Amino acid sequence: MTHFLFPYETNAPQKIEQPQKQETNHLFFKGLLVLASALLYISQSFIRVGLTHLRQRNLPTGDNNKKYIMRKIIMPIKLLTGLVLSSSLLLGASSALAEDCSYRGVLDDKFCDENYDLVADLPKDPSQWRDPSTLVFTYTPVEDPAVYKDAFSDFQKYLSEVTGKKVVYYTVHSNAAEVEALRSGRLHIAGFSTGPTGYAVNLGGLVPIAVKGTEESFQGYNLITIVRKDSSITKMADLKGKVVAHTSASSNSGNLAPRAIFPALGLTPDKDYEVKYSGKHDQSIMGVLSGDYDAAPVASDVFKRMVDAKRVSKEDFRIIYTSPRFPTSSFGYAYDLNPELVEKIKKAFFTFRFPAEMQKTFGGADRFFPVTYKEDWQVIRDIAHSSGTAYTKAGLKQLAEADAAKAAAAKRKKEAASKSQ
Repeated sequence: MTHFLFPYETNAPQKIEQPQKQETNHLFFKGLLVLASALLYISQSFIRVGLTHLRQRNLPTGDNNKKYIMRKIIMPIKLLTGLVLSSSLLLGASSALAEDCSYRGVLDDKFCDENYDLVADLPKDPSQWRDPSTLVFTYTPVEDPAVYKDAFSDFQKYLSEVTGKKVVYYTVHSNAAEVEALRSGRLHIAGFSTGPTGYAVNLGGLVPIAVKGTEESFQGYNLITIVRKDSSITKMADLKGKVVAHTSASSNSGNLAPRAIFPALGLTPDKDYEVKYSGKHDQSIMGVLSGDYDAAPVASDVFKRMVDAKRVSKEDFRIIYTSPRFPTSSFGYAYDLNPELVEKIKKAFFTFRFPAEMQKTFGGADRFFPVTYKEDWQVIRDIAHSSGTAYTKAGLKQLAEADAAKAAAAKRKKEAASKSQ
């Protein structure tokens, strides 16, 4: 598969002569302040001179003449002064921001990336480091959130023991909500599905450190395209003119990867087949089984979990395409946590061993395997880049709107089903 490299992901950019640039900004800023002060002094002088002139000519200094002076002379000067002052403040803020962070890449303005590792740096001011008495943890809402709350209960207990903190599980119902919870400081430790990890890093300040895995390697997954076993569709070219379920706009295997990979197979989503968003991988799988969709690209690990849980039978489906392997959901912490707390969190992740039930839930993984966002998420960023996905506020807003629309549609469907009973 072709890899598309972002400019900032090559060698670190050459260091700019930042001090000289900042000194120039300071001088310009001071000059604007002097100009603004001068204009303010001039405007006050004009008021005094104007009123004195009226008195010397024995003209009334009533409201009409005062309004004339204000309208014709004073107001324009005050407006100009206001503009200069506003510009000064904005440029001053920009100058201060430049001093505080020499490089942030594509991260949100509240973060910095001076070591070029593509994730937010720890704040330079120790007073901004957080050390909460209660740690809030969650895992991606790929399927039923309650299932994962139970699945991680043993890890939560271990995390509490190692950190000495109370640990609570925070249930989220959409990827956008999870990113917002992290960004607002309500989340401290979280697991994000593969695609939304980029939003969590760029906008939420997530520092990914692990994925599920074994001693040898991390646990990955493939994009697989499934159809019903009795379907006439036997190869990807047969999907032309069909209805195909994608999961959600931000999903890697459920949307981004198909849009990046399928054109090379002679199949362009939205052009060669109709895309319908199901909301989640399990809903795509069940939709294919029920005949709502002709096919669906889904994550292989989700499909396996549903088969293992006997929610579906593997014999009812045919897999017509399997992609190269992708890293599975990431786990990380909020960038501004106290470094001593972070070391304890890392220790908890990398010394915990999954109990038998947890191994069963997560396809044989028995531990958290260390990763870095810069290295191990390269292929995912390439897919996002080639599909036109930007991990920005605008992209997150679109994600939230899509999540809300899906939730509303699901609610209407549920209400309609209950009425028909």
